[in-house]
Amino acid sequence: MRLSVFARKKRRIMKLQTKIPLVKQQNQIDYNSKVLLLGSCFVENMGAKLEYYKFQTLLNPFGILFHPLAIEKLVFRAISDIVFTEKDVFFLKEQWHCFEVHSVLSNSSKEDLLQQLNDSLFSLKKYLLNATHIVFTYGTAWVYRFIETNSVVANCYKIPQQQFTKELSSVEEITASLKNTLSLIKNVNPAVTFINTVSPVRHLKDGFVENSVSKSHLITAIHHFINQQSPISNLQSFYFPSYEIMMDELRDYRFYKEDMVHPNNTAIQIIWEAFNEVWISSETRTLQKEIASIQNGLQHRPFNPESEDHQLFLKKLDAKISTLQKKIKHLKF
Repeated sequence: MRLSVFARKKRRIMKLQTKIPLVKQQNQIDYNSKVLLLGSCFVENMGAKLEYYKFQTLLNPFGILFHPLAIEKLVFRAISDIVFTEKDVFFLKEQWHCFEVHSVLSNSSKEDLLQQLNDSLFSLKKYLLNATHIVFTYGTAWVYRFIETNSVVANCYKIPQQQFTKELSSVEEITASLKNTLSLIKNVNPAVTFINTVSPVRHLKDGFVENSVSKSHLITAIHHFINQQSPISNLQSFYFPSYEIMMDELRDYRFYKEDMVHPNNTAIQIIWEAFNEVWISSETRTLQKEIASIQNGLQHRPFNPESEDHQLFLKKLDAKISTLQKKIKHLKF
């Protein structure tokens, strides 16, 4: 039996997704902006997009950080000029490590590790002083405390778990940490805009229910902080719904990598486009397209690098870069 006209129209307009409403914000990011990105592995996805399109960024100078307390500790250290010393590092399995940072900085040389830690500290402070936008992406409310020193760590370095206590930070504790972090920064950089988001990566090693509780604590704390009326609170602090886009708009396993935990490239691209719409100036769209064209050209691998056609291609690419550098002074490829 043929469908009625009404049924056919209804079928055409039926929605198969719940779309997260997005509101374009003021004080958007452009090519004059300086963007600092700190937090979980998902902030690296967004940072990689900003770097690809040649925005001015500093991305996780101490590697991936999952918990608000880990970020707060490094922000305090940078602003207070508390350099890393020998007491802040330890030797394990033929490498030197630091509990406050990610293992990506670990080094076989203690001196090289300390140099790298303090160089990163200098870079972080410079951006904290001059950033126009800071993006925080929080991954978990679960935190580990090293029993020997009673201090919160950013990384356990596969040390036996009995040497740590595992704690779920309360909404009040996370709210206080956010307030401390943003207050520290605003004291030295009053004009900066804060963009807070929760990572859509599921921390299933904590457990399914435990992951849900963790994310809910983070989301509640961020909104509690943004909505509270205090001298340092809400006019420059915003929430971007990357977690909600993944959970509610892209609620299908085809948007996950094979581990069923991390968003795949399609999901990352969709969330990036949403971030672009909300937080990046529409005046940069043409420049982004030109940069993408150059990036594609630079990745091109010719069959014959010495051919006349390829040499002409390179000259045209150089001309494109030169023209674009006149528009964006800091641009480098």
